Amino acid sequence: MVLVNYADRKLTCKIVYYGTGESGKTSNLSYIHNTLDSTIRSDMTCLEGLNERTLFFDFLSINLGDVKGFNTTFSLYTTPGQMEYNAARKIILNGVDGVVFVADSSPDRRNDNIISFKNMMENFKEFNLLPENVPVVLQYNKRDLPNLLSFEDLENDLNKAGFPSYEAVAIEGRGVFATLKSVSNSILKNLQ
Repeated sequence: MVLVNYADRKLTCKIVYYGTGESGKTSNLSYIHNTLDSTIRSDMTCLEGLNERTLFFDFLSINLGDVKGFNTTFSLYTTPGQMEYNAARKIILNGVDGVVFVADSSPDRRNDNIISFKNMMENFKEFNLLPENVPVVLQYNKRDLPNLLSFEDLENDLNKAGFPSYEAVAIEGRGVFATLKSVSNSILKNLQ
C-alpha cells in the first residue's frame, strides 16, 4: 500500500523482488545501486547468512524526485529464495505495491521457479492481494547461460495471466532497468 504523507507531499512505494534462491534478485538491486547516482539512492542493506545468501532481505531506496507534486520514493526489497524462510517472505510482502518475480533460466531450476511462483501467489492470497491491483512483472534472468529454458517455456510455466515479462542478465544490467521501469510505471498508473 503506497504510503502517502499529504502534509510533507511525500509518496513511498514498495517493490518486492521475489523468486527462487540465487535467481538474481540481489544482483538486480546491486546493479541498480551501482548504476544510480548516490544523490538519488540510499546505501544498499543486505542481511545475509553465513553462505552470503540473503537470509531475510536486501533493501535499496530510490528517490525519483517530484512526481505530480509529490516527492516520490521507491523502496526495493528482496525476499529470501529458500522455502524455509517463507515467514520472512510474508513479512516482506506485507504492504507491497508491486512485485518483480525473478526466474532462473537454467533448466534444472524450472521446478523451483514454478514452486516459488505458486508460493508467491499463495502469499498474495493471505494478504488479500490481487494481481489486478498489485502489479506483477516477470523477469527471466540468466539469459546468458549456454543451456537455458526458452522464453516460451518460461512463459508457459509462469505467465498464464499475461504479466509483462522481460529477459535479463542482471549481473550485466541487461533488462534490469526495463523491469524496474515496468513495475514502477504500473504502480504510478494505479495511483491515478
